Amino acid sequence: MTARRDRRWMVEHLRDPYVRKARQEGYRTRASFKLAELDQREHLIHPGQVIVDLGAAPGGWSQYARRVAGPSGRVVAIDRLPLAGLTGVEILTCDLREGDVVRERLRALGVEPGGIGLVLSDMAPNITGDPSVDQARMLELGMCALDLARTWLAPGGDLLVKFFQGSECPVMREVLEGEFARVKLVKPRASRARSAEVYFLARNRRLV
Repeated sequence: MTARRDRRWMVEHLRDPYVRKARQEGYRTRASFKLAELDQREHLIHPGQVIVDLGAAPGGWSQYARRVAGPSGRVVAIDRLPLAGLTGVEILTCDLREGDVVRERLRALGVEPGGIGLVLSDMAPNITGDPSVDQARMLELGMCALDLARTWLAPGGDLLVKFFQGSECPVMREVLEGEFARVKLVKPRASRARSAEVYFLARNRRLV
């Protein structure tokens, strides 16, 4: 059964138009087009912006952000997994849950608290199949992204964070609404229809 599922996944993957498009345009992953669609719809990324990409490996979001932010912008990619070098992207290999380490590494790059315009998070836990466990782990990752945003986002800055539809979605939304002027759920077309993934888009961080 597992072998059958693997074969089905491979066939679907090879036929996926976003996979083909990623190869044609030089992106490392089809996920680049999730961010591209949301950016084009919501105007998230601007030339000259300082952007942090959490859970960045294998680097598709960082690639897209780098292209749009332009030579005057900065993109810092953070992941606990090694990430092969990307032109113009500063890479930190560390665990986001180790806040002191992340803080030291960002400061070493010359990034100051309140100096970031946009935090991106495409992080997701390893799926167990138990909805309560998976939701709890997703909430933990979402809160990690928010904790970083609390320190490093500029007033008026934005946060885009992946979540799974489920019991903890209202919890995450309520927390975000306490700290940002506008919060909504978005799902790009590049997300597979069967996927439970959605994204919280939190705009205009308040001073709290």
